[in-house]
Amino acid sequence: MSSNGKIRIPVLLRIQGNLVLIEGCFMLAVLPVTYFHHGINVFSMPFAALITVLTGFILSFSTRRFKGQQLNHREGVLTVCFSWLVLSVFGGLPFLLGKSVPNFTDAFFEALSGFTTTGATILTNIEAVPKDILLWRSMTQWMGGLAIIVFAVALMPLLGVGGMQLFMIEMNGINYDKLHPRTMHTAKRLWGLYIFFTLLETLLLWVGDMDWFDALCHSLTTISSGGFSTRTGSLAGFSSYSQIVVMCFMILSGCNFTLLLIALVRRPKALFGNEEFKHFIFSILGISAVFAAVLIFIVKQPVSSALRSSFFSVISTFTTTGFFVNDYTLWPVGLWCVLLLLMFIGACSGSTAGGIKIIRHLIFIKNSVLELKRVIHPNAVIPVKINRKSISKSVIFKTMTFVFLYFFLFVIGIVILLALGVDFNTSVGASIASLSNLGTGIGLVGPFGTYAYLPQAAKWVLMMFMLLGRVEIFTLISIFSRNFWK
Repeated sequence: MSSNGKIRIPVLLRIQGNLVLIEGCFMLAVLPVTYFHHGINVFSMPFAALITVLTGFILSFSTRRFKGQQLNHREGVLTVCFSWLVLSVFGGLPFLLGKSVPNFTDAFFEALSGFTTTGATILTNIEAVPKDILLWRSMTQWMGGLAIIVFAVALMPLLGVGGMQLFMIEMNGINYDKLHPRTMHTAKRLWGLYIFFTLLETLLLWVGDMDWFDALCHSLTTISSGGFSTRTGSLAGFSSYSQIVVMCFMILSGCNFTLLLIALVRRPKALFGNEEFKHFIFSILGISAVFAAVLIFIVKQPVSSALRSSFFSVISTFTTTGFFVNDYTLWPVGLWCVLLLLMFIGACSGSTAGGIKIIRHLIFIKNSVLELKRVIHPNAVIPVKINRKSISKSVIFKTMTFVFLYFFLFVIGIVILLALGVDFNTSVGASIASLSNLGTGIGLVGPFGTYAYLPQAAKWVLMMFMLLGRVEIFTLISIFSRNFWK
């Protein structure tokens, strides 16, 4: 069989080794915080970093003769799917060695929740967790949001491994314009934009009421649409200024990063000419305004508080970030039911957000409307258009199938969790919060809640859902197909 179809294990091991080595370097970057707060007698983070770096180096060095090999599609799929698992195994070491969690399942859960930017946590008293562990926890989300794959793609040509397949699988929106004919240059520009937004938010938060540590951690988890906080009460304990800054950057994290880059470097009007972006912004404004009106006139909240909490909750849910400033389950049932529906949507394709994505909803709705028109005019040729471009039938079919599978898996998740003894509200909230990589749901896993009290089996089910949501359903399901391995 030609290399175009054959799965070469040494090539995959080389890539995983490089990724683990990169992960180890990020762990080493946390060590100054470890020594500053704990002194030289704390070994959990240094030991975890040593194990990770050595493993990555051994894998990379032992497969060095496969340098220069290009990835085929199946190898790219396997790399993306297994990278999250491999990174989470090593990423869970600091939690386990530092005794922040009681067992391997919880350590793996916390790490996978970080790398998939889900934000579901098993920690019950976050303030009691050592600062170096909290920083590492935030870093897992920052790497998982966009950086680890794009960073790897940018370096892989230098390491002798082609990264186009990884880039196309990870950045799997409907339509992306190439900023540069070489993937490495495109990835580097995206990486630069990601760093710029992170540093800018850190500075703006530090100017407010956050110290440098809180500002950095929340910036790492905002731009990645992750939602991990350094406080058990998330953003509720910080000022209105900090909450507004986080809202602005949650919106940025929910935008198509390639589109943002194009708008910044080449065509400023590209954003406002994009149909998905316009629906994203107007949906936030419209839904938040309705929420604020209900809170002002029915719940009788002060205007400023109602506006801030409405916009924050809608933006956080829409972008699947998962931060919160209040317990929205105490609002009128209609409001938190709408938030539950928003969990399915997600923000723009090509963003760090989870969920189905707005572009798929647009295709689904437009095709459904046109099908009704075709019933009346069966001979009419009416194409589905996005941004005034016709969408092929194959893309429409895949979109319809994806949406169906998404809701089907959501229901399956509820059934499994109920069978494991989880109550109904928590089963609904945990299922959609994990599948959409949101983290914060309803029931025991709602705002101010935790996943710590769920059965161990339920945690493994939800971890599978996190992975399904992060690598997207078709990608992960494809590896279970017999044809994939032929």
